Amino acid sequence: MNPPDVLVGASLVLLGVAAVLCLVRGVRGPSALDRVVALDVFLVVIAAGVVVRGTQASENLNVVVLLVVALLGFAGSVTAARLVERRQR
Repeated sequence: MNPPDVLVGASLVLLGVAAVLCLVRGVRGPSALDRVVALDVFLVVIAAGVVVRGTQASENLNVVVLLVVALLGFAGSVTAARLVERRQR
């Protein structure tokens, strides 16, 4: 049972607004940690967008894309946290 197209469209619009706000915080963030958190949240928003879009079309590609986005987000967050920790020493 697929959700109505209006709900999917509204969800994608709200996720788009959240993505833009995350990018703004990532660019203007006062500290490096703010930028790291903003980009991590941006990747979560992308994953949520893939899930919402995947509700319309039942494809197995969505699972692979979600796995790649999750691994990139995790690796990027760990790397950035280590970098910020070294800079503060």
